[in-house]
Amino acid sequence: MLRGRRIVLGVAGGIAAFKAVYLARRLIERGAEVRVVMTAGATKFVGPQSFAAITGTPPITSLFGADLISPHTELARWADCLVIAPATANLIAQVANGHSSNALAATALAADVPVVLAPAMHTEMWEHPAVQRNIATLEKDGVILVGPTSGELAGGDAGVGRMVEPEEIVAATESAFDQSMGGWHVVISAGGTREAIDPVRYIGNRSSGKMGYAIADAASRRGARVTLVTTSTLAPPPNVTVVPVESAEEMAAAIWDITPEADVVVMAAAVADFRPARIADAKLARVDGPPEIRLEPTPNILAGVVERRNRATVVGFAAETGSLDRATGKAMTYGVDLLVANDVAAEGSGFGTETNQVTFIGPDGSQEPQPLVSKADVAEALCDRLIALRSA
Repeated sequence: MLRGRRIVLGVAGGIAAFKAVYLARRLIERGAEVRVVMTAGATKFVGPQSFAAITGTPPITSLFGADLISPHTELARWADCLVIAPATANLIAQVANGHSSNALAATALAADVPVVLAPAMHTEMWEHPAVQRNIATLEKDGVILVGPTSGELAGGDAGVGRMVEPEEIVAATESAFDQSMGGWHVVISAGGTREAIDPVRYIGNRSSGKMGYAIADAASRRGARVTLVTTSTLAPPPNVTVVPVESAEEMAAAIWDITPEADVVVMAAAVADFRPARIADAKLARVDGPPEIRLEPTPNILAGVVERRNRATVVGFAAETGSLDRATGKAMTYGVDLLVANDVAAEGSGFGTETNQVTFIGPDGSQEPQPLVSKADVAEALCDRLIALRSA
């Protein structure tokens, strides 16, 4: 989403400035052209040559002495977006109150583009009423704030005030350009449920949750508020609310509770169809011989979503082996707006892979086979389809 975008990266004088070097690299890897403007304090933590080597352009470090006649206005006019990371308490105060005593603050004042700002400071500073007043001003002005988070700080301290990781800042920057799902609440399920046999064993499947996580990431980067109900322990995408569950019963309760206020529900999880009718209180022992396990149906979560939805667009998933006839029948009978089916036995399209080859099936049974692509690309295609469905 950043291909061809022109990003000005502003770096203020905090210890987190070293992360801005990696951030510049990540922005370039996403296709952006990056130029850097630094405060004098920032140059005490990281050398301008580091940014010059990565971006191919020397950073602006002062309002004076550069080849540019008016470096701050020329940078601001060049930019499609201004990203300030780290943003210290001093820099936040300058931007919030319209001060322009250095090249970075002046560039922020001259920029009529989206501004993404990642605060970084000690906890006491972050919690100070003056800083919070400035943050409220920035939010009112439309600045996109990302973080801070809790963690280790300078000097061996720990607490709230740590700058978020570069990947989260990149995601926020992408969202600044694409708000096509802004204002939506998207609920997504992911992973394979685990149905307990005893306190140790369970009935499960091979689902990794990667597809659901990719959808959550894509929707979040397009501006949606995302709730991910998951059994997986994968690292969650930035800016996504995670609701951990284990069984189909737990997943059903969590999703059904929020379905009435959702705009989109995507059931990407591999939910077990059956569970043991009785869970043993203690671990089953080998010496007692093979147990007889009687199964009973789990809740039909997708049917419950369709029943409880208010305004939500509902997407089901179907993992099949071979024919997609059952998936087509599911799309035509469940009342979903779209069903995404894939043959998990096909090469490159099974559980745990980085790629997927799916077929979009409409409620009338129409099929649109998609190429074998990364799960991230499948997620983007699904988001495009959701936008089209809700626009219609």
